Amino acid sequence: MTDTQPQSGRLDRHLPILCILLRVWGWLALLVGVSLLLLAAGALAILFDPLGTPVVPGAGFTAGALALLFAILGLFAMAWGGGHVWVDALLVRHHHYGRVCALALAVINLLMLPFGTALGAYALWVLLPHDARHRFEPSSAR
Repeated sequence: MTDTQPQSGRLDRHLPILCILLRVWGWLALLVGVSLLLLAAGALAILFDPLGTPVVPGAGFTAGALALLFAILGLFAMAWGGGHVWVDALLVRHHHYGRVCALALAVINLLMLPFGTALGAYALWVLLPHDARHRFEPSSAR
């Protein structure tokens, strides 16, 4: 970016890219969540065989623990992905909560190496300048 280029031009150029990246990241997390829930269902199938015979003898505790772990992680991944898709929708509409939520997700994404770190740094770079704050202010505050 050159020094003569206005900051709002940078925001106009990079905000759609950020929205696409947030949407893709969110849908990938939703896909991981669905996969983990299917794995939880598979682990539960070991516990609750329709014939009443154990599929794998002695696997009851392990299957139950894995089913619980997969279910918790799957629900978390779905909530995480849904949050990203929701924030993407807020950013597209230039809603004033969209920027705040996107910045919060960006800070947490910094901990998820390597792609979350890149996405979080990019989101901070796009949404922290003064013109981005001004663009997302409520209409009554402008």
